Amino acid sequence: MKINNLNIFIALFVILLTSCSKDDEVLEEGLTDIDPKAEGITEPGEIEVEEFVWKGLNDIYLYKEDISELSDDYFSSNIEKSEYLETFGSPEELFGELKSSRDRFSFITSDYNELEDSFNGITSSTAGMNFGLGRISGSNNIFGFLQYVVPGTSAADAGLTRGIVFTEINGERMTLDNFQDLMDVDSFDIKTAKIENGSIIPTGETVTLSNSSYTSNPVQVVKTLDVEGKKVGYLMYNSFIGDFDDELNDAFAQFKGSGITDLVLDLRYNGGGSVESAIDLASMITGQFEGEIFMKEQWNKDYQEHFERNNAEGLINRFDGKIRTGEALNSLNLNRVYVLTTNSTASASELVINGLKPYINVVQIGESTTGKFQASVTLYDSPNFQKEGASENHTYALQPLVFKSANAAGYSDYENGLVPEIEYTEEVDNLGTLGDPSEPMLEAALNHLLGKAQVAHKQQNDNIEKVGESGMFKAGYQKMYLDAVPEVLLKRAEEKNQ
Repeated sequence: MKINNLNIFIALFVILLTSCSKDDEVLEEGLTDIDPKAEGITEPGEIEVEEFVWKGLNDIYLYKEDISELSDDYFSSNIEKSEYLETFGSPEELFGELKSSRDRFSFITSDYNELEDSFNGITSSTAGMNFGLGRISGSNNIFGFLQYVVPGTSAADAGLTRGIVFTEINGERMTLDNFQDLMDVDSFDIKTAKIENGSIIPTGETVTLSNSSYTSNPVQVVKTLDVEGKKVGYLMYNSFIGDFDDELNDAFAQFKGSGITDLVLDLRYNGGGSVESAIDLASMITGQFEGEIFMKEQWNKDYQEHFERNNAEGLINRFDGKIRTGEALNSLNLNRVYVLTTNSTASASELVINGLKPYINVVQIGESTTGKFQASVTLYDSPNFQKEGASENHTYALQPLVFKSANAAGYSDYENGLVPEIEYTEEVDNLGTLGDPSEPMLEAALNHLLGKAQVAHKQQNDNIEKVGESGMFKAGYQKMYLDAVPEVLLKRAEEKNQ
């Protein structure tokens, strides 16, 4: 009996020793079919989001080649990759480490529902105020100045209008660090002021505002101006939101019906949005170039080659004749357009300007734009990065840059923005009324159109500087995005990430 027990023990020891030896051989050979969780590296789900972050950037990121850790062969095994991912304290920290120094715009969000709302123009903060942020030199305090107010919101109901200044929220002086938190409540008070000779003068008025969810129509102002016998269309368009393509098309129907011969397109506060809506807008302005190249895409090496092998036409975006609903575009067939810009004009707005330049005369007035010529797409934690089938354990999503755009002449990489032909910087104390011919930036466009000399405006006081704007900390700020990963890439992504 004792002999039999000894034999059994020896046999089990040999089996265990052999098994350990085989595992060591596998590790030495660097094979990747070992489950790192089974090896005790991490508990299930502990680095699920980090795995998703690495997978997404390794697959589709425009600047993948800049980051050695994103190379397909950088890690010799899944164990080594998991050990690397475990060194980061959060998915955000990992994402920052894997982002290229050339990239100013990719981001990660822990709540893709909020991101989706922003892309659809839905928000609940700022009570309907779009405002710039200024600072008097030598002070850490900032002030807000209203650029426009969204109709049907608390700010509109309170009678707030463009140009109003406010310095305090709920009795606290505003700073860059606190203004967002102070406004992110159900209701809040602002103290208004005015600017005189470079100084902020309190008015003594307090306005109570409330936050509630609202959808902002980006088609802010549509007017036909009669200017010395000419019919000039004026359109203020604040974001490229696909859900409002009908309203955008209706605006151009109004222009057509009015018989306008010129158009002033106001994109001064437009931080971008949907690529498809940008193509539609450019096609509404023109119409005579349907089917011609509007924009060409350049993806990372892997995806660029995949496109060229499987669908080279997918790299070309052409002027079109219909909006996404299938409705025919109301096109104006113009050969010239005036575009008003500031340094807040970004991405899809710049795409329209750059895409039109090889075809018509684009007269840009204002400030140089942001300089965002890349597009992004939302990636969810699923094998093909679509929302369907995404992990139910978290609501993280990535919004990485995936391609850069070039116009039909090949112009791209305008990191310093698109430079205006006529330079003008808005004066905080003289903003004017949007759509009024005497509003300084619109006046500059009309003077050029009529062949008149430009009016000399006083320059912004040197001790006032613009330091930001509402929404600059929100998901999707200064965005140009695809509505989804292109169909030609879905199968490739799914096969790679199974």
